[in-house]
Amino acid sequence: MKAVGAVRKLQQVGALSHCRLSPSQFASSCSVPTALHVHFLSTSALHCRTWRASSKLKKNDSASRARRSYSFLSGNTPNLHTESDKTEAMERHQQEVDNISASVKGFHDRGEKFRIFHGSTNSTRKSALGRDPKKVVDTSRLNHVLHIDVERQIALVEPNVPMDRLVEATLEHGLVPPVVMEFPGITVGGGYSGTSGESSSFKHGFFDRSLNSVEMVLANGEVTKLSETENADLFRGAAGAVGTFGVTTMVEIRLRRAKKFVETTYHPVSSTAEAIAKVKELANPKGELDYVDGILFSPTSGAIITGRMTDTPSPSLSTQRFSDASDPWFYLHAQQKISQHPSPSHPYKEAIPLPEYLFRYDRGGFWVGRAAFTYFKGLVPFNNFTRWWLDDFLHTRMMYKALHASGHTERMFVQDLALPYRTAERFIEYSDERLGIWPLWLCPLKQSPQPSMHPHDTGPTSSSSESGRVEEQMLNIGLWGLGPSNPSDFIQANRDIETKLKELHGMRWLYAQTYHSENEFWEDFEKEWYNDLRKKYQAEGLPTVYDKVKVGRGGATVTPSLGELVGSFWPLPGFNGLRKAIQSGVYVDAQKSRWKDWVPRG
Repeated sequence: MKAVGAVRKLQQVGALSHCRLSPSQFASSCSVPTALHVHFLSTSALHCRTWRASSKLKKNDSASRARRSYSFLSGNTPNLHTESDKTEAMERHQQEVDNISASVKGFHDRGEKFRIFHGSTNSTRKSALGRDPKKVVDTSRLNHVLHIDVERQIALVEPNVPMDRLVEATLEHGLVPPVVMEFPGITVGGGYSGTSGESSSFKHGFFDRSLNSVEMVLANGEVTKLSETENADLFRGAAGAVGTFGVTTMVEIRLRRAKKFVETTYHPVSSTAEAIAKVKELANPKGELDYVDGILFSPTSGAIITGRMTDTPSPSLSTQRFSDASDPWFYLHAQQKISQHPSPSHPYKEAIPLPEYLFRYDRGGFWVGRAAFTYFKGLVPFNNFTRWWLDDFLHTRMMYKALHASGHTERMFVQDLALPYRTAERFIEYSDERLGIWPLWLCPLKQSPQPSMHPHDTGPTSSSSESGRVEEQMLNIGLWGLGPSNPSDFIQANRDIETKLKELHGMRWLYAQTYHSENEFWEDFEKEWYNDLRKKYQAEGLPTVYDKVKVGRGGATVTPSLGELVGSFWPLPGFNGLRKAIQSGVYVDAQKSRWKDWVPRG
């Protein structure tokens, strides 16, 4: 009865305006064994959905929508990027940098190591949250777009600006970054200090390759500028090194002209070999395509998806969106389209508004969101209605919060793995046999010059291609899903994957934990180069890359504490994750996004 009552409350506030089920029908459809489970989920959804219902009343006001649309398309918005505004913004920025510099210098003078708190994370490693606050440098207030120079097509941006806020700021001027991380909560600083390669990276490389310069507080407190002409070794060396050289405080990003739509084509493929060959064929850096990625739904079914920016898509194409709660999840939509249009000679095409394309994987987190339904087995079915009803929980910001709070970062496989094209098929066959995780994400990546902390081909040059030269691209494989439930089996599965990657000359990205020993870890990178660079820039007081990505303090462990054991009983961790995510309020960031109106809905 509590479940029925909660659903009635949702209807009263208008949050179930699209629902055709009665409260009792919905409650019974969930097949919940106890009233407690539905009451918790209903109350949680009500907390978020009430906000959505009230905000939609404003969104549905035609005058308000017209004003927002006009401001985006005409650039008629309050201009925060004049020279006077830039001066004011830079003065505030300098004050923050001075404070950070003094804090870092204090750690250096005392000979103490510290970690950096950014205010958010899209890593599956444990963050600085919860650590000793006396050993953390707080940079969370560096979260502003400081200046956009339309003529030069550049932006000055602080490190904690997330992708959606950056894209909103640049779209006001008809501009967009060449590489935009597909999760809107990933920050600019995370894109530089981590590894960020997306569907435009076959052409533009990793995110850091689109930066002109970086302002950094070195580990001794000195503020310096990095670029191709100033401290060039550190400019490229710190990229992907997870903040182990200093504190990034500002970057200058190159921009390009934005167009209203991405003309998107779904190429069906029927085998892993065909999928890899198709990606390699289409990912021509000199071609007309702007975006290339792929989804393998199974060993015999997949879609290679290409995109071309345009202001004038073909009139015969329908327009598709993915940001509203009633819109489909992108991967389910892609799967449906190749099922309906299975002929490789007549692939399905449609027009997607540019920002909708850039953040198309946000809802559902590619397909990782489905794991939440699997976890709450028997409580909530996986269907159109429940995805709509629980939409606020199923954006990536909320999912990362819930994942960290639930303690399931050490149960979920959330790994990006880069391999040469020549060995990718063998790895996919192995991962299927070892883990059975599907779908898989395929994304071609332009390699960065070595030495680098970015993923790269570790194989001998002579076997890198038929012509004998090193391939410019690698294929990223997104391996995301539930791993073995037994902790020791999960650890062994990770070690097996790492071993296979080494055998096939690939490597995992460093946003996730590694189960390698330190010696095994450094076999993939130039340790002497890294250590020399840290010594040159006095960064030896900071944790090393291996310190930040290794599992635990002394390696992997399978022995939980009493508190961990009690808290691990299903479904308590999942409910705790939901509770912490709701308390964070991050769902509001998704609801208030203005990029959704850049191309008005018809």
